[in-house]
Amino acid sequence: MGALVRIYTPAEAAAVSGIGIKAVHNAIDKRIVDTVPETGRRAGGIVRRALTGEGLLRLKLWYGVGSTLPADRRRRLFEEIKAAPTAKTVKADDLLIVDVAEARKQLKARIVDLDEAEAAIGRVKGVMGGEPVFKGTRIPVRMITAMLAQGAGETEILEGYPILTPRMIELARIWVAAHPTRGRPKKLSEMGLKAKSSKHMVLQGDPHPSTSSKTRVAS
Repeated sequence: MGALVRIYTPAEAAAVSGIGIKAVHNAIDKRIVDTVPETGRRAGGIVRRALTGEGLLRLKLWYGVGSTLPADRRRRLFEEIKAAPTAKTVKADDLLIVDVAEARKQLKARIVDLDEAEAAIGRVKGVMGGEPVFKGTRIPVRMITAMLAQGAGETEILEGYPILTPRMIELARIWVAAHPTRGRPKKLSEMGLKAKSSKHMVLQGDPHPSTSSKTRVAS
């Protein structure tokens, strides 16, 4: 039996590559990148639109330089990469040489981040209503990224949650990107949280900056 090939959901591919989820689906729909068969399985169920590590590399290169190339040159670039999987650079055309080694390095670092996040974050029965938390704490991960999205600074969050570290906040970002929610976000009360302080602040992108909103630090 052959070795199992690791696969990535579109959301995981977006988180690892740094590309928006819509762009990932667009690349799949346009067949810029190949997906594994619909019957590809992984822990948690069936993944119907999944990418392999090679697909991640194609995705990153397509978004970085491949989108500027005609289809035939892009296909030639991907064929060259496949034929020389250890090559540091690949010639896309007479004027363009692609640094494949750097793209692989960036992807590898993000995959390590994602694996670390998966090990540090999870659902614990009876804790925060089943919301994903940093293991060993009662701090919901999505709440932290929501606070960041609403304009809270890392320093403010670390002061409110001394148990957290800058690295944990970084892991929260990639984990939430790889596991987008479905439906409306849970309220604090539904997660078993209560606000212990509040602060008026303007949300980023607010068309009415005179109108302020609250960012709540809960425990």
